Amino acid sequence: MLARAPPRPCSGAAVAGDVPSRRPWVPAGGLARGGGAGGVRLVAARPVVAAAAGERRMVSPETVAAAADSGMTTQLANGSSSAVAGISKFVTSTVGKSTNILWHDCPIGKSERQNLLNQKGCVVWITGLSGSGKSTLACALSRELHARGHLTYVLDGDNLRHGLNRDLSFKAEDRAENIRRVGEVAKLFADAGLICIASLISPYRSDRSACRSLLPKSSFIEVFLNAPLEVCEARDPKGLYKLARAGKIKGFTGIDDPYEPPSDCEIVITCKIGDCPSPKLMADQVVSYLEANGFLKD
Repeated sequence: MLARAPPRPCSGAAVAGDVPSRRPWVPAGGLARGGGAGGVRLVAARPVVAAAAGERRMVSPETVAAAADSGMTTQLANGSSSAVAGISKFVTSTVGKSTNILWHDCPIGKSERQNLLNQKGCVVWITGLSGSGKSTLACALSRELHARGHLTYVLDGDNLRHGLNRDLSFKAEDRAENIRRVGEVAKLFADAGLICIASLISPYRSDRSACRSLLPKSSFIEVFLNAPLEVCEARDPKGLYKLARAGKIKGFTGIDDPYEPPSDCEIVITCKIGDCPSPKLMADQVVSYLEANGFLKD
């Protein structure tokens, strides 16, 4: 019968040939009572930063103990001392209701992704009344850029309310949260190097400005589809204006809820009664802006 192989030691345990640590590890402050086997709760080693090398790694308890024995210390940014030379603790943050969180950077960043895609990530934010042609422009722009070899993604307001934002109503506070979520998602797409096309009524100027502030100014391109209410109501592709006029929909933008037009947008596409540009012409106007401002590389 074959002899059984000895069990593998747990992470951090000594193996044959290793030099044993000079003393068993005891967490800072001693062993915590009241949890774990035998009423003792061991605290795992904390993640630390090797400052000199610029890389994150775990330092074993034995290393910390040995450093403490030898008196090695290093000064931290907050003025306290670390037990290991060249090593400092992670600094965590509180953002909103999220506590003890840490931003992790990766070696492949936005510039590397942009070079791979041969384009600059940005957000094209299309705003306007319901029926002004936002979704039509978004799809036409995506098609035109795709034909030129550029990667895009469309964030359509109605589509997002089928999933990500399905828990939100059309009340003012929910509309603000709707736009905030879309702005954060659009920011991620832009950081990935994509040309993100967001198509939403986004009626409030302050909400659009908040999304603009998430990105470098030049990377947020606001497109105002300036179509008068008469044109949008005549189109009424979803029959919503008729329902709003009949009082069956409350808080409908342009009827009993305001729309605040942009005051500093990058592109204005004007549609007049009997004179509206085609989807192709509208898309070409946005593409020309992207080309002129270096978002599309040859």
